[in-house]
Amino acid sequence: MSDKENQINIELDEKTAEGSYSNLAVINHSVSEFVVDFISLMPGAPKAKVKSRVILTPQHAKKFLKALQDNVTKFESSHGTIKDYEQPGIPINFGPAGEA
Repeated sequence: MSDKENQINIELDEKTAEGSYSNLAVINHSVSEFVVDFISLMPGAPKAKVKSRVILTPQHAKKFLKALQDNVTKFESSHGTIKDYEQPGIPINFGPAGEA
């Protein structure tokens, strides 16, 4: 097979291309999937809203972890170490408890 036959044409509509701001991610998992909720948490606000939910198989979660680590490493080699600021714990009351 040629590279052309292995290509995937990916479409990105305008709304999705705008993206969503997230400063918190809550991750849950079961034996069959990882659920990642991206949340926008504003200081002093009593509520936070889930902006996006991504559901991954365990294999794709591991590939995503590796891809994110590779990108952070490349970013830090160009721009320096990303500082990790200590944040106070956030008590999260997040919907019903349960497993997917």
